[in-house]
Amino acid sequence: MMSLSEMAVDVLTTADGREKTAKSHGHAAAWFAARKAGETIPLGEATPPLRPARPARPELLDPREVPKRKPGSPAGRIALLHAVAHIELNAVDLHWDIIARFTDVPFPPGFYDDWVKAADEESKHFNLICDCLESLDSFYGALPAHAGMWRAAEDTVDDLMGRLAVVPMVLEARGLDVTPGMIEIFRRAGVDNAVAALETIYAEEVGHVAYGSKWFHFLCGRHDLDPKEVFHDLVQTYFHGALKPPFNEEKRAEAGLPPDFYWPLADERGAR
Repeated sequence: MMSLSEMAVDVLTTADGREKTAKSHGHAAAWFAARKAGETIPLGEATPPLRPARPARPELLDPREVPKRKPGSPAGRIALLHAVAHIELNAVDLHWDIIARFTDVPFPPGFYDDWVKAADEESKHFNLICDCLESLDSFYGALPAHAGMWRAAEDTVDDLMGRLAVVPMVLEARGLDVTPGMIEIFRRAGVDNAVAALETIYAEEVGHVAYGSKWFHFLCGRHDLDPKEVFHDLVQTYFHGALKPPFNEEKRAEAGLPPDFYWPLADERGAR
């Protein structure tokens, strides 16, 4: 039987998105079946790649070079879904990477339960959005994508607390801010399957942000650190730019992120 770390690396080294997410689902099912049976799949050790395997398409561009399309048109809505699919595929890898990357840090089994579940849900999200693209006669890989998505993982390759601060507590929290607006775009256009997919993503991403907050606070408690001060320091170290209001304060609070964590890091031009 594979160790959990070997499962993670198996996902990370698989290039095709549908195949990657099928492996992710399979390994998550094996993990939770063992947990339910009272058995333990060993964490083990495996070396994750610095960058996960990726398909030949989409072409990855500098963020400034990705074409901007207005979501009011069919082409713009396809571009928006394509960007979401790319985010979800990166999220699958981010959650498996945190499992294999930091095996030297001792955690209770709940840490692995949370990130395996998050990776499993992100795999579902990717496939839901791919299904939406295909229903609109497109596919993941049809358009260029953002090459900077993995930067947060590379920047925090040796810093677990930095990874937790920047990935779930900043980047995924941003998803809570912007997804309601995306849902409304597809609702107005009558694209019902995209509305349903995005509503699923919106509901489940709260949990992923919450996992980040929970384990960040766990590590701060272990080391007798002030979570808010450490969060501010880490975000200023690893996140490039200010956080952008408006914030979804209700959902962020539900995920364990109080306003005094993120407002002091906000773009001062954002209206409260």
